[in-house]
Amino acid sequence: MTRLLLLLSVVALLASCSRTDSPPAGETVSAGDTIAKNIDSPELTELNKKLLADPSNASLYHERALLYLRLKEGEAAVNDAKRAIRFDSTNAGYYLALADVYFTLNQTRQVKDLLEITEKKFPDNTEALLKLAELHWLVKQYQKGIDYVNRALRIDEHLARAYYIKGGIYRESGDTSRAVSSLETATEQDNTYTDAFYDLGVIYSARRNPIALQYFENVLRIVPGHADARYGRAKLLQDLGKTDAAIEAYEEMISSDKECARCHYNLGAILVEIKKDRREALKHFNEVIRLEPGNVQAYFARGYTYAGMGDKESARADYNMCLKIDPAFDAAAEGLNELGR
Repeated sequence: MTRLLLLLSVVALLASCSRTDSPPAGETVSAGDTIAKNIDSPELTELNKKLLADPSNASLYHERALLYLRLKEGEAAVNDAKRAIRFDSTNAGYYLALADVYFTLNQTRQVKDLLEITEKKFPDNTEALLKLAELHWLVKQYQKGIDYVNRALRIDEHLARAYYIKGGIYRESGDTSRAVSSLETATEQDNTYTDAFYDLGVIYSARRNPIALQYFENVLRIVPGHADARYGRAKLLQDLGKTDAAIEAYEEMISSDKECARCHYNLGAILVEIKKDRREALKHFNEVIRLEPGNVQAYFARGYTYAGMGDKESARADYNMCLKIDPAFDAAAEGLNELGR
């Protein structure tokens, strides 16, 4: 689930939503419902045939709801997920699937209501509890989130995701020690939990602790092309003063993704500040500006580089562009003063 999508509309929800004790109403089902969507999909065609032959099969409606979701047919996905529940209200997975469909459609009120129904109907369902924990985490109701996590862990103490959510809550609430402990427990329960390894890398990188390199490398062991872990590793090498290793890491990233603006920027900064290779640095700042025309930092870095090369006219143009983008960008104003207006 995408946290930003949910955050846009759920903030006022938790305090005000009413709660119901029955599942969402299903719809009248007929054989005709199974062929209502004319979509070019062999998989859908096959499911429709099966449903025509067995129009009361809850698992088939569930399967088709997930297919509709992949096909970006939201309304059809909702209808089929409801039908699955109507034909088999004892399957918690069908409720959770409907919650996922609602979430994808950004219907957050329905998400919360349905999860509360599911949690009440299936009190030992850890997935429902963890989804509710995430909802409360997102709106910064941290203690409620922790309470749901702890309920899930009382049911199954080996849930890696539960420890990951707890770690995220502790991290956001400023308790870094507990965050680290929970995230480490998540990786102990699941040694392929890339998000937990990555977050540990970020936490230790903020302290410029070399142990972060191992966490990023663990991510890359599992997902070799993980862009954020590759960048985190390169940036930490840069911050630790391992300049040549950082340059190599950024160059490797750029070779596989020429549009990595942050890689170009950091590599340019190393080249101009440490290697004193201003001409090569310019190439990278030019790339950042091409990729992100509103990047004020890139204009300033390029202006600074031009100034170091004695090209005052180009430097002045870039500093002025900084102030056009952000009139409060003091460093650009200082740069202009140094050049002499």
